[in-house]
Parts: sequence; structure tokens; C-alpha cells
Amino acid sequence: MLKKPDLQDESLIACLRNEYGLRGAQVTFLPLGADLNTAVYRATTEDGMVYFVKLRWGLFDETSVSLPKFLADLGIKQIIAPLVTKTGQLWANLEAFKVILYPFVAGNDGYQVRLANHHWGEFGAALKNIHTTEIPPSLTGRIRPENYSPQWRKIVKKFLKRIEDEIYDDAVAQRCATVLRTKRDEILDLVGRADQLALSLQVRSPEFIVCHSDIHAGNILIGEDDAIYIVDWDDPILAPKERDLMYIGGGLMGAWFTPQEEESLFYRSYGQTPIDPTAMAYYRYERIIQDFAVFCEQLLLTTDDAEDREQSLQYLKSNFLPNSTIEIAYKSDKTLREG
Repeated sequence: MLKKPDLQDESLIACLRNEYGLRGAQVTFLPLGADLNTAVYRATTEDGMVYFVKLRWGLFDETSVSLPKFLADLGIKQIIAPLVTKTGQLWANLEAFKVILYPFVAGNDGYQVRLANHHWGEFGAALKNIHTTEIPPSLTGRIRPENYSPQWRKIVKKFLKRIEDEIYDDAVAQRCATVLRTKRDEILDLVGRADQLALSLQVRSPEFIVCHSDIHAGNILIGEDDAIYIVDWDDPILAPKERDLMYIGGGLMGAWFTPQEEESLFYRSYGQTPIDPTAMAYYRYERIIQDFAVFCEQLLLTTDDAEDREQSLQYLKSNFLPNSTIEIAYKSDKTLREG
């Protein structure tokens, strides 16, 4: 998020000292990311050590820290493992927040810098490693399985109904409502397509593996050492591999390459694998719809955090641009051509 949370720096510093043993730490809020339930800081100790501090509030899934820790301990170097507290826990509690500490890796994400060919190679190999690693039942038993829930589709349809009559005083809400009214038929078609494909996948029951679930360019970090890291494991899921693979060539990996170029670079190291076009199209539709639902809640139901809300409105609008996510999702939907 772009706005600093309502938490005194002194409270966070005390938590880092008491829970992690960091002495003389100074913390700096970093206005990064679009997740409204996450805030991040840089912490520097008196001996010059630098750490990345993540605050989470709301629902917290323990596997968001235990899974990357397990994978990193296996030697998957593209994952930054969370550090343990003095009592061996992977997070600490501070008021309404979970505090998670990581080594600080300076760098830029895949939206800020262009991934070089070798970065794509490392990314593909790392994701293949993650997808094929045997995860113990003690972990998989706590990871939510895909159920193709209509939750986000229902929320979007409710907002489309709501804006028909509601009048907004807030300027950002007004602009959001205008976009939704103008694009109403297109959004409803996306929802309808996702509904149909979800029913098809529920009947077929494809194989589930452990997926990151949110592996867009913002969660690919290129360090100053030129190494690549897969970050932000907040919502792992047991799902078809297309849950992760839909990002490659899906309009969510930055504007550096065409979808075809992304796929060519990625699959050279991930390896050739059969792709279920129904699952691929479903997940591309569903990702757009989920974003719309989250943006609507933020833009139409709140008036705080102006900078975050303005950024979210631009994200929402960008889906409708030529060659962006919506156009790509339709192109990947083979059932449209078959019909």
C-alpha cells in the first residue's frame, strides 16, 4: 500500500527488538504494492544490518510463510525465506498486525525493469521446480484447494447493479462508476464466460498442484546482484498448474514483451507441458473479475487513501486497453471459437 498504516514506529521497533532481537533498529515505511492489507518497511540495525519488514492485517494464512520457508530450505534459491523469531516462530503479533521479517534484497520488480532472457530462464526453471516438488501433507493439508467459487463474480454483479442508481460525491468514485457503467456489458460477459468455464472444470476435476497464485511481474524481484526472486506468497493454493501459468502471456508481466515472446522465453526452461485451454481462459477471466471486485470495494465504498485509490482506478481502466488482459483472455478462450 502507498499510505503508512496507523501504527507508531516505536511500537514496530519494540516488536523487532523483543521478538527478533534486532537492537537499535530504525524503520522506514516503503510505499510499495497494491495490496491494501499489506504494508512494508525497511529496518536498519545499529550494526548496519538491513531487513525487510512486512505487516499483514485481516485474514492471515500461516502457509504464506511456512510454504516459502519449506521451499527455500530445500534449496530453491529464488525464494526469500522469512526469518524466525527468538522463539522459532515465522511471524510475530503486534496489535492487529502480523509482523514478518526477511533479509532485505535491494532491487526492482518486473514492472520497473525488463527481465532479461536469462531472468526468464531462471523464472521458468524455478516455477517448474516449485510445481514438481513433493510437499508434505502437513503443509498441503493447510493450503486451500481450488473450488472455482463464484464469490468475486457475485460481488462484481452486485456493484454493477448498485451503480445504476447510486450517486457518489467522491470524485474517484464518480469516475469509477462511469467506467463500470460504460463497460457494463463487457464486464457481464466476462462474468458469464467465467461462470461457464468454472462449471466445466468442476466436472472434469483436473490435477491439483501447489501454486503461488499471484505470480505477476510485481512479485518477480530482480536483485542488484542480478538474481531473480519470487516474492509475496500471501495466498498459495492447490489448483491446476494453469493457475500460475496463466500469467505468462496474460498481460500481467509488464509491457516489455509480446505474449508470444513471454511464452517462448519462459517455456524454454519450464519445459513443454500440456496446457488445458479451459483452465487457462478461466483463470485469466477470473483474475480480471477478482481485481474488479477488489477495486470496486476500495473505490466505491471508501474515500480514504487518495493515492492508493487513484492508482487502483488506473489499474482498473488499464484492463480495457488494446492488447491488455481482457483482449488476451478472450483470445485464449478456445470455447468461443469452437462455438
